Amino acid sequence: MSARRLSVLGATGSVGAATLDLVERAEPGRYEIVALTANANVKELARLALKFRPEFVALADASKGDELKSALAGSGVEVGLGDAAVAEAGARPADWIMAAIVGAAGLAPTLNALRQGSALAFANKECLVCAGALFMEEARRCETALLPVDSEHNAIFQVFDDDQRDRIQAITLTASGGPFRSWSLEQMRRATRQDALAHPTWDMGAKITIDSATMMNKGLEVIEACWLFDLPHKQVDVVVHPQSIVHGLVHYSDGSVLAQLGSPDMRTPIAHALAYPNRLDAPVEPLDLAKLARLDFENPSEERFPALRLARQVIEAGGAAPAVLNAANEIAVEAFLADRIGYLDIAGCVEDVLSKAVADDEIPSKLTAFDDVYRIDARARILARDLIAAIPAQV
Repeated sequence: MSARRLSVLGATGSVGAATLDLVERAEPGRYEIVALTANANVKELARLALKFRPEFVALADASKGDELKSALAGSGVEVGLGDAAVAEAGARPADWIMAAIVGAAGLAPTLNALRQGSALAFANKECLVCAGALFMEEARRCETALLPVDSEHNAIFQVFDDDQRDRIQAITLTASGGPFRSWSLEQMRRATRQDALAHPTWDMGAKITIDSATMMNKGLEVIEACWLFDLPHKQVDVVVHPQSIVHGLVHYSDGSVLAQLGSPDMRTPIAHALAYPNRLDAPVEPLDLAKLARLDFENPSEERFPALRLARQVIEAGGAAPAVLNAANEIAVEAFLADRIGYLDIAGCVEDVLSKAVADDEIPSKLTAFDDVYRIDARARILARDLIAAIPAQV
């Protein structure tokens, strides 16, 4: 059997690293790496390129191009630089592509991957958040198999019986609650970057970890789930589950609730997507329910975590509103990580940008082309930066 050709967009991040860990553990000759991309981590991208010998590597930060070319001199690996090169990596013919570039920056390369009509495993939820209707229509047109890799969406995917869609009453996404699950608003007001990055169960990149702390990550996942499973947001519930063992549940009309459980290790959903529709051995700690002894669940507080409320508001608004929310959040998180604004300012900034965009009539009721998404994203980032500039600097 010929090797399955794979590309990993966002190879140096946590999802990309977990994907390549599974590839490395597979029997020799099972997989062949076509393309790898990274944002700015030259050393890690070069190390991965020398290990897996892809046809092509792309680095978004073109200023570090000489360093990458020097590290790969004589290797035979083709090097591309800049955002256009990252987008090109998504277009390189492959049988299976992992889209793991964080944020709206992943839209163009993921869209190129989608248009190949092969299997697209995606951890980039922003593609569906920013351009849900357009993205799903393109997937149908290209007959692309969409394989969700977020642990919650992958869990739902595993227990969602599409042939019994009319018998599905709701789905439930679980949330760890992040580091501030039991903190008061006053405590959150004083939260530091280090506090927010101390996730209790998952090891993720900085941006996603902050999104988990604000629960914006869960809000984005609700939007993603609506598009992926073709459900109204009122049928997509969220419950806080601090142990992060139950990842998703599907509620059926006969009273059955089917759930997917597993240790909090991204290699499980990635392995499911990598081998789909088959199963792949993964080096994941076995689940010991007796050792766990208990599983806790509680409703999230939208007062302390307003990102959930904002996400549902933009679903109701439709059109470009989710893209505005996503862009504003990316800029606000960036400012928080730079110690420019406080933790509570993140959601506050997002809400202010949404209000400003509505007041200025900058949220079209319908997106007709992907260029609309890029334009709205750019405008929302300007609004967010202007609002943040007016916030007194943290001391």
